[in-house]
Amino acid sequence: MKTALITGITGQDGSYLAEQLLEKGYIVHGIIRRASTFNTSRIDHIFQDIHEKDAKLFLHYGDLADSTAISKIMHSVEPDEVYHLGAQSHVRVSFDIPEYTGDATGLSTARILEAIRRSKKDIKFYQASSSEMFGAEPPPQNEKTKFHPRSPYGCAKVYAYHLTINYRESYGMFASNGILFNHESPRRGETFVTRKITRGVARILAKKDKNLYLGNLDAKRDWGYAPDYTEGMHLMLQHKKADDFVLATGETHSVREFVQECFSHAGLNWEDYVKIDKRYFRPAEVENLLGDASKAKKELGWEPKVTFKELAKIMLDADMKEEGLKGIIEK
Repeated sequence: MKTALITGITGQDGSYLAEQLLEKGYIVHGIIRRASTFNTSRIDHIFQDIHEKDAKLFLHYGDLADSTAISKIMHSVEPDEVYHLGAQSHVRVSFDIPEYTGDATGLSTARILEAIRRSKKDIKFYQASSSEMFGAEPPPQNEKTKFHPRSPYGCAKVYAYHLTINYRESYGMFASNGILFNHESPRRGETFVTRKITRGVARILAKKDKNLYLGNLDAKRDWGYAPDYTEGMHLMLQHKKADDFVLATGETHSVREFVQECFSHAGLNWEDYVKIDKRYFRPAEVENLLGDASKAKKELGWEPKVTFKELAKIMLDADMKEEGLKGIIEK
């Protein structure tokens, strides 16, 4: 029976990955921050009392800025696999708190890699890299595309990416980067644009809001479904050797297209409700991200299953249910 340690387990990706690993028979440990309020809503449905004899999911208080705590958890858990998903992951916010983003998103990787190295255990490591590292580079982007990050978040991810490779090459560690393009779900944070859109449409239908305020509608992204991508993370650590892989759908759609899809599903004209607010524009925009996942398809057998239209429907249905409304209008 394998043991996995997940940072960021209470986030979108961490919660789906934990579910999937438990289904595969893993014992799963997660690191969570101590807070005055409960922030485990995404994993409450799979959490068991640790005193139950068949418990398979365990949570540990820790902070990615605390190397001592990370080392202690690594020593007590002795995982077979570590999935480092925790970060300050909001790109727009990274412009407001660049130092914290560099610490939580970049230096945290150094702390975890060092804890693994010092443990002298044969532990496989997954680093959650990001398509934001490509930034201004023209599409399609793959493992050979150079990096040109356009945000403090992207810069921090580039540092963590190269550090992962450095530990792999310097110490022979099984350390892999998953360069994931945008992946969404009903568990996406409410401040991220796709969730902001689906939640906004649901609130408009529920008569709670009159308008939806957004930033740049022309930005294009390669959007997939989060559970497809967390399956890809697991496949990377089962591969015969550590390597770096892009995960993407190979399709690009603008924010405007996502807006149109959701409002159309709900039977509304988006132009009657959407307002542009300059506060939501980034100081430096990434205009077009489009991934080429042919390497992952060939070597891992990975392919996305959920389409763009299906993703919008899944997310809108979930937010409408949250508002006590029935599912989207079928055409």
